[in-house]
Amino acid sequence: MLEKFMENYKLLIIIPVIITILSLATVAFNGVEEGIELKGGSIAILKMNEPVSSMTLENQIRDSLNNLGINVQEVTVVSNHNLDVTVQMGTEINSTTFTSAIGNTAEVVSYNSIGPVLGQEAMNQIYWAIGFAFLFMSITIFLIFREPVPSITVVMAAVIDMIVAMAGMSLFNVPLSIASVGALLMVIGYSIDTNLLLTTRVLKRREGTVVERAEGALKTGITMSITAISSMVVLYVVTIVLIPEASVLSDIAAVLFFGLIGDILTTWFMNLGILRWYVEARQ
Repeated sequence: MLEKFMENYKLLIIIPVIITILSLATVAFNGVEEGIELKGGSIAILKMNEPVSSMTLENQIRDSLNNLGINVQEVTVVSNHNLDVTVQMGTEINSTTFTSAIGNTAEVVSYNSIGPVLGQEAMNQIYWAIGFAFLFMSITIFLIFREPVPSITVVMAAVIDMIVAMAGMSLFNVPLSIASVGALLMVIGYSIDTNLLLTTRVLKRREGTVVERAEGALKTGITMSITAISSMVVLYVVTIVLIPEASVLSDIAAVLFFGLIGDILTTWFMNLGILRWYVEARQ
């Protein structure tokens, strides 16, 4: 079955390319929302005195701050679970002013305000982190294989996985934050893991045909991917249903889910097709 699947290796390569183009278009035109840590703003965790709807609380906070002379347009209730509420504002506001705006309707459990300068500094650190990750990853992979085609394919697969994950973030409004960037780095690591598994089995081993070696890698890799995807789905559902205030965990689970889906396409379609072509060209 896999042999028939691999006979159309050009089609295997084309499908991830189309997905990548669509993902790039999604990110380019729809953008990715930045979290408070990156764009600056304020976030508060409140203990309400009585239950209140998210829209009512948003309007109340916005009107109270405007009455205090602070023009705030973006006020969002991130989570509202019984009396525990998390509010996010797109403007840097000091805690005293916010406490005055809330009045006696709630107790401020925790409050954090980040200015745009700190947000830009965090964004610069993210660029450096991703850049260094790809630099050292590329060097390591080239040292392992010492062949340009498989090395470039492995790195390219990691890039595509990250692009697919960011497209998912864009479509489902998962913010780009310190936590989601950490998840993107984990996506890169997982991509390298599965692609190294496939490339090493196909190129380094000599027993069996290319199809037989690829089939062994496919069974192991798909099992790993399905297990990881299932874990992320469970984590996301549990977080959303039972602990909605832990939005960081749900964001990480969502990013990893998107990245792992992309990894199946890039590893077992694109990379497998390229390796089949490369092995045939070498012979």
